[in-house]
Amino acid sequence: MTDMFHISGKKAIVTGGSRGLGKCMAEALKDAGVDMVIMGSSDTIYQTAKELNTSHSKVKGIKADLSHRLSIVTAFSEAMDFLGGIDILVNNAGTQIRNKCEEFLLEDWDKVLEVNLTAPFIMSQLAGREMLAQGKGKIINIASMLSFSGGFTVPAYAASKGGIAQITKAMSNEWASRGINVNAIAPGYMDTHNTAAIKEDKIRNERIIARIPAGRWGRPEDMKGALIYLASDASNYVHGSILLVDGGWMAC
Repeated sequence: MTDMFHISGKKAIVTGGSRGLGKCMAEALKDAGVDMVIMGSSDTIYQTAKELNTSHSKVKGIKADLSHRLSIVTAFSEAMDFLGGIDILVNNAGTQIRNKCEEFLLEDWDKVLEVNLTAPFIMSQLAGREMLAQGKGKIINIASMLSFSGGFTVPAYAASKGGIAQITKAMSNEWASRGINVNAIAPGYMDTHNTAAIKEDKIRNERIIARIPAGRWGRPEDMKGALIYLASDASNYVHGSILLVDGGWMAC
């Protein structure tokens, strides 16, 4: 049974890998013996790569501005030069801007959609071409609870995560018969730097915990099992799925 989850020696790219959920998922791949490239928008990505690099898992950090399409193509090419191929792509990088729908700026809309939706599409397209040529591969998108609901004051983010769910299904429809598994993970309320302000709001924090059947916020390490499952042979017949890691939020 454990052989089904064995991914040692595989080659991966993780976007948004310098901190939070992305870093934790990169740690899971590192512990599993995967060689990888982690991408991030700041110089922090180099230090994170240094921390993750081991004798059994070679890790390279690449600084990339995922809001610029040429930067994505350049970063992917650099990743291929280092890895020599790709078996696993984790589209994790994302951004968030809050404002009322009637006041939401178009430039903010464009920025969120470019990073959260267009960049994963381009990365998946580039990786997909490599995977199609070799007849196998795993693409794992990071969706959200807002892939299912609209939220408040986050119209661009909700639209982008709804789009992530749909391109996951669209690519899966075309590539499943050709050896590529395209799936997504939808995390619930996770205890990261991005949610610090919400947790500091005592009333809202209490309401959120009361709404989660598991009775707690998720932790970044809660993503590890789902990631390894979708990256391994254990999920070979899983296509176009959105795996909830939300403590039961969506079932409540």
